[in-house]
Amino acid sequence: MRIHLVDATYELFRAHYAPRPGAFARDGRDVGAVVGLLYTLLTLLRDEGATHVGCATDHVIRSFRNGLYPGYKTEAGVPAQLLDQFPLAERAMEALGLVVWPMVEFEADDALATAAARWADAPGVDRVLICTPDKDLAQCVRGERVVMRDRRRDRTVDEVGVVARWGVGPASIPDYLALVGDSADGFPGLAGWGARSSAAVLSRFEHLEGIPGDAAAWGVGVRSPAALNATLRAGWGDALLFRRLATLATDAPIAQRDPEALLWRGARRAQFEALCDELGQPRLAGRPHIWQG
Repeated sequence: MRIHLVDATYELFRAHYAPRPGAFARDGRDVGAVVGLLYTLLTLLRDEGATHVGCATDHVIRSFRNGLYPGYKTEAGVPAQLLDQFPLAERAMEALGLVVWPMVEFEADDALATAAARWADAPGVDRVLICTPDKDLAQCVRGERVVMRDRRRDRTVDEVGVVARWGVGPASIPDYLALVGDSADGFPGLAGWGARSSAAVLSRFEHLEGIPGDAAAWGVGVRSPAALNATLRAGWGDALLFRRLATLATDAPIAQRDPEALLWRGARRAQFEALCDELGQPRLAGRPHIWQG
């Protein structure tokens, strides 16, 4: 079997900002992100043939990482009309019959990482596809067995692809993000450490702790290695903190243990039809190709 792990938060954001006509519920609420999410999930199930699916959401934008670093991302800046759709999105996915993991203390990425680690070697599982382009999830990739799937670009990234794209292997992605920073998550990295220098150094030494304290021993072609080394040593505590922020948890609270629990058995007809009526989307009610009653 193939397991599809869906970053539903990413899909909601993508649907909200997509250049398509808006969608509004019968009571006037903006529901465009939820409608877009449902259409892309139905495409995954019907046209792409997904059979075993788990969907993760950031039920609450803040997580345990906000307690580690005050600058970490929050709900600030997220449009209210999008933020208001998160509970509705979770309800919509459940009506569609999908397994949903709404994260509170953890993030959606942590749920995806936990699921990928849990079923990477499970009997009967041929491949785990993490459906997101988010570089954070690149740390979960394993060979060709656990891969990232960018459905919008129709691109699958395996371990070779991670190295080709970011210059380091999956195990080094948290160290890489610690150095270059991640503006989407709200931490800056270390000054002067760009994508090229970080990839060059980590491709040889893999982790921060492996980088020699004497830049003369690096033996890699980077500009101003002495200055980079000085910045790293001065900001060592920040680098370790940023890596902690970038490291995904593999113990997030997802209840399912058997991958067969992710089997999609069809939409729940009464729930789904009532939801489509609420959304003001009667045509959507006829889109599922399997019903479970």
